[in-house]
Amino acid sequence: METMTAITSDELVAKFEAWIAEAAESEPNDPTAMSLATTTPEGRPSVRMVLLKGVDSRGFSFFTNLGSRKAGQLDANPQAALLFHWKSLRRQVRIEGAVERVSDQEADAYFATRPKLSQIGAWASKQSQPLAGRFELEKRVAEYTAKFNIGEVPRPDFWSGYRVVPDRVEFWEDRKYRLHDRMIYALADGIWHPERQFP
Repeated sequence: METMTAITSDELVAKFEAWIAEAAESEPNDPTAMSLATTTPEGRPSVRMVLLKGVDSRGFSFFTNLGSRKAGQLDANPQAALLFHWKSLRRQVRIEGAVERVSDQEADAYFATRPKLSQIGAWASKQSQPLAGRFELEKRVAEYTAKFNIGEVPRPDFWSGYRVVPDRVEFWEDRKYRLHDRMIYALADGIWHPERQFP
């Protein structure tokens, strides 16, 4: 019988970083793209693509407008699932866990790295709200471009990030004849315990 050893959070992150580094070499676009699944308070599921902006032993981080539909769902039910699918490598990583807001300091630090036009776009967009037409958005972009023409663009107080704090992670690799390789890591007492599962 196969012997498998439990690993630390740092080791789990290192395994994920190795996979995403390989994806960065082969994926034609956005190797950090991930599906984010949330639910409404009533349990209705919702899923969309977002970009991973940070990973460490605490979890997987992304950023958004706090008035968005996904932010509202995460605040109401702070549980989520992520899926990375790298078609070029025939690999995927599935992540499940609780969700927490990142600190203001983390949000400020990431916001400062964004291109200025993306910073202005964060101010201009009332994400997930009704839009009368494209002109309304372009008008708001022009207004905030004029407002922040000189100097740094501050982070809006309605824009921040979330961190998915995982308790289950699956590394999946395609194999011939659908005999795929599935390795699941479940967190218990601060240690990740591996289990290989049937495909």
